[in-house]
Amino acid sequence: MSELRRRGAGGDHETANVIDKDVDGEDRFAELDLRTDSDIPEVVPPTDRTPEIFKKALSGLSSRWKNWWIRGILTLAMIAAFSLIIYMGSFMLMLLVMSIQVKCFHEIITIGYRVYRSYELPWFRTLSWYFLLCVNYFFYGETVADYFATFVQRREQLQFLIRYHRFISFTLYLAGFCLFVLSLVKRHYRLQFYMFAWTHVTLLIIVTQSHLVIQNLFEGMIWFLVPISSVVCNDIAAYIFGFFFGRTPLIKVATLLAQYQYFVCPVEYNSETNRFVTECEPSELFQLQKYSIPPLLQVVLGKETVNLCPFQMHSIALSTFASLIGPFGGFFASGFKRAFKIKDFADTIPGHGGIMDRCDCQYLMSTFVHVYITSFIRGPNPSKLLQQLLVLQPEQQLNVYKTLKTHLIEKGILQPSLRG
Repeated sequence: MSELRRRGAGGDHETANVIDKDVDGEDRFAELDLRTDSDIPEVVPPTDRTPEIFKKALSGLSSRWKNWWIRGILTLAMIAAFSLIIYMGSFMLMLLVMSIQVKCFHEIITIGYRVYRSYELPWFRTLSWYFLLCVNYFFYGETVADYFATFVQRREQLQFLIRYHRFISFTLYLAGFCLFVLSLVKRHYRLQFYMFAWTHVTLLIIVTQSHLVIQNLFEGMIWFLVPISSVVCNDIAAYIFGFFFGRTPLIKVATLLAQYQYFVCPVEYNSETNRFVTECEPSELFQLQKYSIPPLLQVVLGKETVNLCPFQMHSIALSTFASLIGPFGGFFASGFKRAFKIKDFADTIPGHGGIMDRCDCQYLMSTFVHVYITSFIRGPNPSKLLQQLLVLQPEQQLNVYKTLKTHLIEKGILQPSLRG
């Protein structure tokens, strides 16, 4: 074995010395670099969490059909639970996204811990969860400061946290960084840095994209539901969705959602009622408009015009991404699981695997939706600008008022005031 390791080092004298030390029991961290895929420790296979009532009811079926029924029943249960959460409002959806984020993070970190648990790395899991807390504090603080400035202004205890939010966030992260450096063990330097990178890549993939999901939700629930529905149609619930809604195109579902303020209005804070609301006058994006059909298609369709909501055309772009690019999130997750010789990320949902198994495409989709909104949809938001203006000092508000008044007079919208 020692000779094979020497050959794998490609004749590098320094690497060979490290390996010699490892063989002597003085320095084991270089062993990781020389492992092949077959040398990676096996991850403990997940346990079967299928409820006993399902096992008894489906005992006469083959494993293939048994899994089909279990998967189908639990899919319907998840759809029902998700519909209930939608009914409960945006805040409950935000809590759902946060819960999914934490569970996905747990599943990926657990894989890293199981694979390398024989090394007994100090503080690995503790620091991983600490960094998760720091990153969430930063992102959600930014969201509160950006979307709910008026809400913050009414609560003095929050003003200090928001004013120095980035400094506090950096201080918290810096404390974790210093703890990681202090936890370094001479024998495991390289492996500890591998796991440090593992944690940060997980944070980048899971937390950052979860934050974008929340921002999409604040733009209006429809920007949250339509992308998820698009992925579901192309993923695990395709057969169920096709069975019940196979003759209902997704674009008609988008039209149905666009008719209700509950789905299309951004989440805003109402200072008069002191609560968060989803009430507004729907923008032109969700109102029927008449479009001329190109002459070539007029012959085929037998129409010259068609009535559509602009959002229907945007939903075509979303569904196209979900069909063509979204699955690459699943391919990435599959490659990750193959690398560590596991079937699923966890055994949280019988027949489905872990939460991460069900969200692998959703995170990529949510990032696209956020980029799409900021690039093609979102414009200046008067209510958000007003919230930001109300936070300014009185002198600053007066300067804004005078500048805006002068601008409107120059454009002829306002008449100059007469002075005696």
